[in-house]
Amino acid sequence: MIGPEGEMLGIMQTRDAFLYARERELDLVEVNPKAHPPVCKVMDFGKYKYEEKKKQAEARKRQTIVELKEIKIRPKTDDHDMEFKLKHIRRFLEEGDKVKITCRFRGREITHPETAQKQLDYIAERIQDIGSVETTARMEGRTMTLVLAPKVSKAQMMAKKRQQEQSKGGKAGKGEAQVEREELAPLTDQDDDDWDDEDEAEGGDAPPAAPAS
Repeated sequence: MIGPEGEMLGIMQTRDAFLYARERELDLVEVNPKAHPPVCKVMDFGKYKYEEKKKQAEARKRQTIVELKEIKIRPKTDDHDMEFKLKHIRRFLEEGDKVKITCRFRGREITHPETAQKQLDYIAERIQDIGSVETTARMEGRTMTLVLAPKVSKAQMMAKKRQQEQSKGGKAGKGEAQVEREELAPLTDQDDDDWDDEDEAEGGDAPPAAPAS
């Protein structure tokens, strides 16, 4: 058994361990049920859960997810539409996400892949100030694809954004991925886890068990 200050109390009978914890108005928590004998710790379980929630909130602030957005074009996409799609591509890259450009061939268009290649090269050239080619243009069935990546990682962008928000007294990290953690189980006296040209984008130690009731 481990005491409230982390001190080793040695092997104790279950009833004596419960009594020790209750005399100090604390909880007896099983932290390693697979050990022989099981390892328990005397602690303030309510305080422990509060601190765990704070750690999870901090982890959510720091965790980022890079998404792969998709922009669809055609070999016959005109200049106006291309400029419109370029705006979306730049916005996605500025937000730290990767972008997959997909050019779909219909009918005999596939006999002129160089047309699509020119379009993809044009896009890559227009975004080189904020992005780079991660996967060069290649044929995939009746499509030609190109993957672009931002030059600045999403984690760096989020860190900069948090600094700006903190300097303004704002809250950072909203909408980021949640970090899941295993719930703690109680320990009791009785106890000895298609296509459309107009589409724009898609695109350590185990946690302890809960205290005795």
